[in-house]
Amino acid sequence: MSAVNAAEGADFRGPLDVTRAATAVLDADGTVVGWSPAAQALLGHPAREAVGRPIGTFVVDRAGAYRMAARLPGASEARRQILHMRHVDGRIIRVTSATLPLFHTAEGPGADSGPARLLALAAADETEHWEALQSMLRGLATQSPVGLAIYDTDLRVVWTNHALFEEMGTGQYAGLRPDEMVADGEILSLGYPPTLEETMRRVLGTGEPVIDLHYRGRPPVDLLHDHVWSCSYYRLQDATGSTLGVCEETVDITDRYLAQQRLDLLVRAGGRVGTTLDMVHTAQELSAVTVPQFADAVTVDLLDAVLEGDHPTPGTAPARRVVRVWGGPVDGTPPPGPGARHPVDYPPGSPQARCLATGRPVLETPPDADPAASRLVVPLRTEGVPLGVVTFTRDRHPDPFGAADLPVADELVARAAVCIDNARRYTREHTAALMLQRSLLPRSLPRLTGVELAYRYLPADIKAGVGGDWFDVISLSGKRVGLVVGDVVGHGLRAAATMGRLRTSVRVLAQLDLPPDELLTRLDDLITQSAHEQMAVPHGREEAPDDAALGVTCLYAVYDPVTGRCSMARAGHPLPALVDPATGAVTYPDLPAGPPLGLGGLPFEGADLTLPEGSLLALFTDGLVQGRDRDRDTELGALRTVLADHRRPLEDLCDRAVATLLPGPVDDDAALLLVRTHLLDNHQVATWELADATPETVGRARSLATGQLGAWGYDGDVAFTTELVVSELVTNAIRYAAGPVQLRLIRDRTLICEVSDTGHTSPHLRRAGSEDEGGRGLFLVAQMSQQWGTRYTSTGKTIWAEQTLPQ
Repeated sequence: MSAVNAAEGADFRGPLDVTRAATAVLDADGTVVGWSPAAQALLGHPAREAVGRPIGTFVVDRAGAYRMAARLPGASEARRQILHMRHVDGRIIRVTSATLPLFHTAEGPGADSGPARLLALAAADETEHWEALQSMLRGLATQSPVGLAIYDTDLRVVWTNHALFEEMGTGQYAGLRPDEMVADGEILSLGYPPTLEETMRRVLGTGEPVIDLHYRGRPPVDLLHDHVWSCSYYRLQDATGSTLGVCEETVDITDRYLAQQRLDLLVRAGGRVGTTLDMVHTAQELSAVTVPQFADAVTVDLLDAVLEGDHPTPGTAPARRVVRVWGGPVDGTPPPGPGARHPVDYPPGSPQARCLATGRPVLETPPDADPAASRLVVPLRTEGVPLGVVTFTRDRHPDPFGAADLPVADELVARAAVCIDNARRYTREHTAALMLQRSLLPRSLPRLTGVELAYRYLPADIKAGVGGDWFDVISLSGKRVGLVVGDVVGHGLRAAATMGRLRTSVRVLAQLDLPPDELLTRLDDLITQSAHEQMAVPHGREEAPDDAALGVTCLYAVYDPVTGRCSMARAGHPLPALVDPATGAVTYPDLPAGPPLGLGGLPFEGADLTLPEGSLLALFTDGLVQGRDRDRDTELGALRTVLADHRRPLEDLCDRAVATLLPGPVDDDAALLLVRTHLLDNHQVATWELADATPETVGRARSLATGQLGAWGYDGDVAFTTELVVSELVTNAIRYAAGPVQLRLIRDRTLICEVSDTGHTSPHLRRAGSEDEGGRGLFLVAQMSQQWGTRYTSTGKTIWAEQTLPQ
């Protein structure tokens, strides 16, 4: 059987149709009495040669010739047979013949000589193909699973096949329009008119078919549930090309459509659930993905231990407190607001309680409720450990939850459980890092006479956790103040621990009264030495040393409220901001940059500034003025604008700076330390130059000290102790150093006695033996003073002793 392309203008009339077939008229004896042009085209014999010849002479097989020549007494129907006939050129042609008797009223001896039969001939291959097409059409009408409907040019139903009747449950469609066949019809495919009628009119007008249009509605046989069909439309025309109407083919794809929807739901969940490391936000994302397509409402309940970042113990879930973090009311529990959490007490035997107890999903359809109302409770679990439960509810959806929904719900909740567990782990690490960092940062700043202080610290609000920024204020000898701000590279516990190590190191080095540049040099040496020690220890490939202290930036400043002098040095850290108290001008002093700590090989340089009374100094980390989508110069300009209003309280300035520069979540830690400087009054400081290095100088120093104490209103024990301290310190300076000696008393909350000389050797505290004549002086000073020490300057050293004063 040869195949033909119906799209290439096939003739829809049958091959044996009298308008197409080769025809011959035979008399009662089988003699040809008529011969059509189509017969000449088929066999090649012209009419003049064919007429008068027995039809059997054209047939090759004798049986066929006999049958064709035989009479058909009383026959009233065409008889069809396959014959082999000879073409005029000698070819054998396989043909299909149909013989139809002709009736006439002639009577008498010559009655049988007239036309008696009509013989129709056609190529057998063409006839067999036509019959196959006819069989297919009969199958479409009676046996095909594809629903068929034919609409006339007014788009009213004129015919439907058996499949459509079975699908819809009724055949009363004659005269209906397309959108009237189902209830609540809706076109789901994009790019089409809103109604089927408009779509079909487009097909009528353009002739362009519509293939696989998805349409949803409720058929008469099932008005309670939505069905989805794949519909195709094409224009019908007759053999002359005249439009007859539109044919509709429909296939119910509800199951396939729902399966695809479930698959799409899982794909969307993979990209939209768990975008942050926040458990409440993850629960909200799960709800946004599943409502209203999969469920009408979703609630997410987590164990309180999970919310705190703890790892729940298997088997203890039912006894643990459960907290609702997202969803509407279930069992009378009110829905939590944004960021709110409500404890939930599951009634005994409730689906949630059973789900937590067994660790298996619970499908429930209340018998006294609407049949479509149901709940599906799925456990949130990861690695066999319970995290909570998710409750899916359908009370408006036409279909209750069924077995096909269980795998989808399990997969959705499993993905959410992984994300929530990641958020739990992050919460635990973030809480630990934040706790460690806050324990290492100053909990409160010291009350110092020389400076007024305020600070703000904002930990990073990102997945990596808190960072390693820090600041510190250190009380130094002589009422001087050490100011520190630094930034450790990275985030998390490691950065916080490194920050604590460096902060402790800075405090220890600061107590040695080192200049800022020398302190940074010592700190850099410590980091470099630690890195070399780690490199010397054998490590595996996965245990390669990587000290988080490498690349740390730091700024260290020392302010002296007696002189107003501020010494600074920085290691790759941002410049501080300085506000002139007289003009309000904000500048960024040009301090030598210096390399970040741990690089080694490059020196650190310091700079000295003289700050007038009331100067404002702002120390900060780079997280305050730069970050993602933030321009550093723009942010520095904004900080300058805030600090220009320098007369405001420091707490207000801190709040304004944070609100202006960091209005939302920050992706890096930010620290800000504001310092307003003050100078000690002249009546609080007394200084004498003792030029003569003679024993008489010691007595003069004692007299000067006791006289000044008397002027300040102190005598008795304070005067006695001070006289002893001054005597011992000046004696040591005269004995072990050369050049002039300076005596200075500073009165604040304590009394500080300082003796400076040009020597660089430091006295050491020792215990004198019972027979030793010396070595008891510094011991007595240490016993009678609150604290004492030595600091070195560019010209020598200063030995100081601090004692308490009566209130």
